[in-house]
Amino acid sequence: MSTGAAGVVSRDSVNALADDLARGALPRDADALAELLTGLEELKATAAAIQARASVALSEVLVAEQRAGGVPAARLGRGVGAAIAVARRESPHAGDRWLGFAKAITAEMPHTLALLSAGVLSEYRATLLVRETACLSREDRAAVDAQVCADPAQLATWGNRRIAAEARRIAQRLDPASSVERHRRAVEERCVSLRPAPDGMTYLTALLPLTQGVAAYAALVRGADTVLAAGDPRSRGQIRADLLVQRLTGQAAADAVGVGVYLLMSDATLLDAGTEPAQVVGHGSLPAPLARALVTRAVDAGVAAWVRRLYQRPGDAELVGLDARSRVSPAGLADWIGVRDQTCRTPWCDAPIRHIDHVVPHAGGGATSLGNGQGLCEACNHHKQAIGWKTLPRPGPHAPVELTTPAGQVVRTRAPDPPASPVAPPERRGPPRPVRIDLIWPTAA
Repeated sequence: MSTGAAGVVSRDSVNALADDLARGALPRDADALAELLTGLEELKATAAAIQARASVALSEVLVAEQRAGGVPAARLGRGVGAAIAVARRESPHAGDRWLGFAKAITAEMPHTLALLSAGVLSEYRATLLVRETACLSREDRAAVDAQVCADPAQLATWGNRRIAAEARRIAQRLDPASSVERHRRAVEERCVSLRPAPDGMTYLTALLPLTQGVAAYAALVRGADTVLAAGDPRSRGQIRADLLVQRLTGQAAADAVGVGVYLLMSDATLLDAGTEPAQVVGHGSLPAPLARALVTRAVDAGVAAWVRRLYQRPGDAELVGLDARSRVSPAGLADWIGVRDQTCRTPWCDAPIRHIDHVVPHAGGGATSLGNGQGLCEACNHHKQAIGWKTLPRPGPHAPVELTTPAGQVVRTRAPDPPASPVAPPERRGPPRPVRIDLIWPTAA
C-alpha cells in the first residue's frame, strides 16, 4: 500500500490505491483470476490490521482530549468506540467491539497481528482468537497467541471452527479457573432476544446454558415427533416452531396469538388494493397483500384492533398531524417520534428505540418538540453526552439531524420514508386527507 508524505498512510493514499485497482482490467485466464481473488483477500486483511492500529491511535488521541477537558477518570473513554463506529460506518455497539479487538491484538497478540498484516489470517478469524482468549491474563493470552500462530502455513488451512477450538483448548489448559469463571458469567448473561428476519419473519433467539438449551430443544423434537406420528401434514420444522409458540404463550394454536405492534400502512394499502408496502415499526416492511391479510386475520380471530390516522403534507410526505382522539402530550409525542424514526437514529445503528432524546439538549435551550426530538437506543443516548459530540436539527423533510463526532466527522441522518399513497391527478386533489394509518394491531385481551 502506498503512503503519503513522509510515509504516513492517509485516506488520500488509500483512495489512490482503490482508484488504481478499480480502473484496472481483469485478467482473462483462470489462474490469474484466482490469484487476484487471493491477493484481494490478503489486502482486506492487511487493511484490517491497519484499521486496528488506527483505532488504538484514535482512541489515545480522544482520551487525551477528554483528560485535558477535565473529564473524570471514571468517564474517560466514553463515546470513543462510537466515534470509531462512525468512521467505520458501523453501529456504536460494533465500534466498542472493534476497539476492544484493536487494543487486544495490538497490545497482547503480536503474532496474530503479524499474520493479519501479512494476509494469512482474515479479520474474522483474528476476532475468533481474541474472543477465545478474552478471559486470560496478558501472559497466558500471549502464550495462546504464540502457540496457535506457530505454524502460519498450517493455520492458513484451518477452518473457523478449528481455529476457535484450538485457541479454546489451549486457553482451558493454561488457565482452567478462568474458563470456569467465564462460563459462570456467561450463565448470568442468559437472555432471549428478537430481531427481524426477511420475508415478514423474526428470529426469536434464546441464549441458554448448554444443558438447558439441549433439554428445551429435545422437548420440542419429542413433541414434534409425536404430532408427526399422528399424521399431521406439517413438516417437522413447522411443528417445532408452532409448538414453541404454543408452549410459550399458552395458546391452543400458534396463529391464535394476539400481538401488539405498530403497523404503518397507507389508506390505499389497508382499504383498497394498494401495493405500497406497510411498515412494522422496528421490524421493516411487509408486502401490501400480507399486511391486509394480517389485519383480516386479527379481525376474524376476534382480537381488538383500532386505527389512529396520521396526516401527510401534500408534496413531501411529511407527517404533520395525528387524529384528535389522543391529545398531543409528552407521551403522545414520544409515540409519534417512535413511529416516525422506527429504530435508533444514530447512523448505522439499527437498535430498538429506548430513549426519546432532545437533539439540542434541554439544558442548552432545546425545545421538547417533534422537530427537536429523535429516537435513540440507550447506548447512543449515553455516547452523545460525552465530550466532543454535537447534534443539530436541520431543515428538510423527515427530520434531518446532523451529527458531529469528537474526531470531527460530520454525518447526517433522517427518519425513513413512511408508506406512500398514490397521488391523485391535479384536478382531483382536495384538502389534505389521512394517508398514514398507525394501526395498533392486535392487542390480546
